[in-house]
Amino acid sequence: VAELTPMQIKVLLAVLDGQLNKQIAHGLGISEATVKAHMTAIMRKLDVSRRAEAVYAASKRGLI
Repeated sequence: VAELTPMQIKVLLAVLDGQLNKQIAHGLGISEATVKAHMTAIMRKLDVSRRAEAVYAASKRGLI
């Protein structure tokens, strides 16, 4: 099971909420580039290629 950092979990929950990268960045007080970096790391850890797949995989594994 992949381990997600607390910030990665926050980003993924925001994606689950339907937020765009710009909205996530503003809400978490980070840059949009940082959000993209977190999403890349999340998708790599969960071995998926799309945001929706990341949310589904994390939910199925009990990570969110």
